[in-house]
Amino acid sequence: MAGRIVKEDIEKVREAADLYDIVSATVTLQPAGSSAYKGLCPFHDEKTPSFNVNTVNNHWKCFGCGLGGDVFEFVQRAEGIEFPEAVQFLADKYRIELHYDQSVQGQVSQHRGSSRSRLLEANAAAQKFFMSQLMTKEALPARQLLGGRNFSQADCEYFGCGYAPRGWDELSRHLASQGFTHQEMIDAGLARANQRGGVYDYFRGRATWPIRDTTGQVIGFGARKLYDDDTNPGKYINTADTALYHKNRVLYGIDLAKNSIAENRQVVVVEGYTDVMACHLAGVTNAVATCGTAFGMEHAKLIRRLISDSSMGGLKLVGPTQGSGVIFTFDGDAAGQKAALRAFQLDNAFLSQTFVAIARDNLDPCDLRITYGNDAIKQLIDSKQPLVDWVIHTAISRFDTQYTAGRVGAMKAVAPIIAQIRDRSLWGEYARNAAREIGIDIDTMRREVASNRRAHHIHDEDAYSGGRFTPARRLEGPDFTTAQDRKALERYNVHSQHYYRVDDAVFAAEQQMMAVLVQIPWALDQQTAVLMSETTFAIPVFRDLYRAVVVAGGLPDRSVSAGLWMHNLSKAAGPLLKPVIDELAVMQLPIPEEDDSIGSARESQAQAQGGAPSISPAQAQFASQVAGKLIDADTMRTIARLRIQMNRVGDDTEKLKLLQQITQLEKLRADAMSVNNN
Repeated sequence: MAGRIVKEDIEKVREAADLYDIVSATVTLQPAGSSAYKGLCPFHDEKTPSFNVNTVNNHWKCFGCGLGGDVFEFVQRAEGIEFPEAVQFLADKYRIELHYDQSVQGQVSQHRGSSRSRLLEANAAAQKFFMSQLMTKEALPARQLLGGRNFSQADCEYFGCGYAPRGWDELSRHLASQGFTHQEMIDAGLARANQRGGVYDYFRGRATWPIRDTTGQVIGFGARKLYDDDTNPGKYINTADTALYHKNRVLYGIDLAKNSIAENRQVVVVEGYTDVMACHLAGVTNAVATCGTAFGMEHAKLIRRLISDSSMGGLKLVGPTQGSGVIFTFDGDAAGQKAALRAFQLDNAFLSQTFVAIARDNLDPCDLRITYGNDAIKQLIDSKQPLVDWVIHTAISRFDTQYTAGRVGAMKAVAPIIAQIRDRSLWGEYARNAAREIGIDIDTMRREVASNRRAHHIHDEDAYSGGRFTPARRLEGPDFTTAQDRKALERYNVHSQHYYRVDDAVFAAEQQMMAVLVQIPWALDQQTAVLMSETTFAIPVFRDLYRAVVVAGGLPDRSVSAGLWMHNLSKAAGPLLKPVIDELAVMQLPIPEEDDSIGSARESQAQAQGGAPSISPAQAQFASQVAGKLIDADTMRTIARLRIQMNRVGDDTEKLKLLQQITQLEKLRADAMSVNNN
């Protein structure tokens, strides 16, 4: 690293970075009020969305796992990198040139390993090289392989298909000529070290496919064997796990499929690269595949975030809902059945129902397209059936149920499968249906399933039940035109916070005021602000936060952006108060939304001028009202203290002075109430 990134460039990146754009690459976000969004947290497994994003101040907070922060902290956690690399990551994305302070070069600790940006650059350079080799004479077997699967040259270019030459170090020498070090090639998974201190190519003599993340950046490769003398025994090989590539967390084709997945809330999971290509070319653009590993829980988490079955607020959609779901395509043979059973183990990971689609003649999607055309793939997807039903029927079909022994065998085989269905609303119905198909007494089947549930300690869940509060009503009426709506949101904010266990009107009012100071401090006019002090806040945590506001320089002026204000305030508050700031930063305020045209015009003007976000009249009015309530409460407390003090002193002159102070405060309070009422 050349030195520390200069502060001015960090702020340029902070201003340019769009948190919604960054987060929505992996999380489907649903509107949750003005400039607010919710989705499933990418940092822990959850079924009900608790991940909140505020696009005005570029801040996020998960109320499930407690993590939160700004756009830099999101990138750090999402990519597993440190702060300087997060800045570089966003600078590259938004095309901002970074400058470094050379005077502190010696103070910066030596960076270990290759930086993420260099690994991405190495993979991008390797992808260009592989694609350039596909039309060479040596690559004829690769072209024959792809052409034999009905993929044209244009198709191969679209998906980035390439060819890795058979030579031991052709890619390595090419990358070295572009300035990449041997260590960077090794760290990217493109080369291996030899005994002479050099490197040799990992991918040699194979057709290649680039594996991209959700943002479209190449993070690894898959490669198919072409020659009999290939010393690597695997028909397909993939990049080994690197800082960029983790096989259990990537899906081939996710960059091309993510928009279709999010839009339709449906994903098709196939088994190979050519299957993905065949599906997309046939119009099934939501198809993805695992990369050299079985479909697992990490893949399920990624898909769940993209599908985001939270579009109906508190109503959990366990399906099958219209058009939604996760569709696995498997061969109908023994291997396919085994894969289906593995997927069944993950069925509880999805809120949408999971389906299975088996092609005619047990063909995979690529061969199905070759044999029967594009329409056959669409028909395959349309012929899907619930995975649970298919697994149960397949287990039963292995037995001859016309005999008693066959019926008992089928019951014994299917009961452990039904027992794994956690939802109490479903397993009883499946037991009843299976009993009818087998031809045995329903109560006998239910007892067998219940016995298996007890033996395996499977607890009931109710996927249809909601929590004690859902944001559905907030999404239905974000304008907060009624006092009931505003009070409901105030109560929700009080109950959902994690930093101070108290429930009274004082806390609610101070919480709203502090949220204003965190989110929209520009909405508070200076004349009102000077009347506030740390004594205005009775709740200790808010008193401490107000001190942080003072340390951060007081109310920011219009030249300070929302992102910079959040950074300055978090820095002044310190690590103990940062979680509180994270929560307040995404807390929804009961402020009516503007008309779209008015809001867009004001926002465009604010963006053109730079600095602070635009403040609507409704925001200014709300800030004034909340501040007025707090100042009035502080004044009343002061009057009460002065009355107690006046009753205790014996000197009449001192009593008169105290009475004059009380009278003056009561007059100021009456004047303020008169202004507010008008």
